[in-house]
Amino acid sequence: MNYEETIDFLFKRTAMFQKQGSGAYKPGLATTLALAHAWNDPHLKFPTIHVAGTNGKGSTAHTIAAVLQSAGYKVGLYTSPHLLDFRERIRVDGAKVEHDFVVEFVTKYLALPELTALNPSFFELVTIMAFAWFARQKVDLAVIEVGLGGRLDSTNIISPELSVITNISLDHTALLGNTEVEIAGEKAGIIKPGVPVVIGEAQGEVRRVFEQKAKQEGAHIVFAQDKKCFNECERVDNHMLYRCTLWGDVEGELSGACQCLNAATIMTALGILSEKFNISAEDVKQGFAHVCELTGLMGRWMEVASSPVRIVCDTGHNVGGWQYLGRSLADIAAKCQLHVVIGFVNDKDIAHIVEFLPRQAAYYFVCPGVERGRDAASTEACCAAVGLQGHAYDTVAGGVEAARRAALPGDTIFVGGSTFVVADFLAMH
Repeated sequence: MNYEETIDFLFKRTAMFQKQGSGAYKPGLATTLALAHAWNDPHLKFPTIHVAGTNGKGSTAHTIAAVLQSAGYKVGLYTSPHLLDFRERIRVDGAKVEHDFVVEFVTKYLALPELTALNPSFFELVTIMAFAWFARQKVDLAVIEVGLGGRLDSTNIISPELSVITNISLDHTALLGNTEVEIAGEKAGIIKPGVPVVIGEAQGEVRRVFEQKAKQEGAHIVFAQDKKCFNECERVDNHMLYRCTLWGDVEGELSGACQCLNAATIMTALGILSEKFNISAEDVKQGFAHVCELTGLMGRWMEVASSPVRIVCDTGHNVGGWQYLGRSLADIAAKCQLHVVIGFVNDKDIAHIVEFLPRQAAYYFVCPGVERGRDAASTEACCAAVGLQGHAYDTVAGGVEAARRAALPGDTIFVGGSTFVVADFLAMH
């Protein structure tokens, strides 16, 4: 097989959550462990950092990786989903996995009937592909982002140096539970015996879930919200400024409203990691300031154009994320005309999300180009019920072009609602 045929196999002949949703979710670790064994257990050949959470885990994983790269370590980074290129999921020092290795890995898998008989999911296969690549590249360590949940996620075969759980809010309730406490129980599954764990933000019963699990596992637990990681967090121009951190004033390239919470989680994690890894103040500053360049991160309050019309996109796609996105968009709408190009997937309960959308905006409802894409007319009807006015477009490109035609110099266009809306938008450039 060549690379195109290999990717076609992965996307079309394996169960892929990115396209199919819950029908592709395959909980449990037995298949992943069998795959790992066929590649000589590559996950045991390098230290790891495990990152879970409902929101912010991507930004957190990328920033930790960027800081460690700045410190001179060879760093693997495994994240999901991808936006434009499958290989975005598997990186070493920011460089995507080689085409030839993807082909080699899948060719070997297809030649092993004892493995094909297990019918592994897309994510199970790709997780072991990532670990095998990191082992071959002899990384110093790897930052591993949980795909979904934690306890039964394919990545949970690792024995990390540190576990990080950013926060808990309602998402993927059909798979993880209908309450934040139930979801916390699933994500707490990455807490390992004797391994320190950083929790970004948790209150009440959710906090107690983590405290009890950590006690049960003999794991030292730290809540970032309890620590004073910086005196002040403010947006300056197009970046965040964190004043008086352990490493002095730190500028952050990621400037979304949620980044203050993410930064506290990241800085708490770095404080613990610095006990084992050599991390200087300059490394922290470099990592925060250049995370996108160092790791290839895209889609987090990402400014695509600034003149004559500002265009911003963000992959936030659940209630927890939209609590911050809604606030940022309302601030923009108070200052200029806001155009919102928005779409969702059909297994997402959007009733609570639309409550956070600003009323003072022009809306362009779209359908992302995946099997799970929610019909634009359905999104329009849901939004109209809460007073949001706009028009429906069959594609993201159609909605974006309509917004561009309507926007005047000085206006802002926002594109989001789903990772797949952002992916379709970025593919236009």
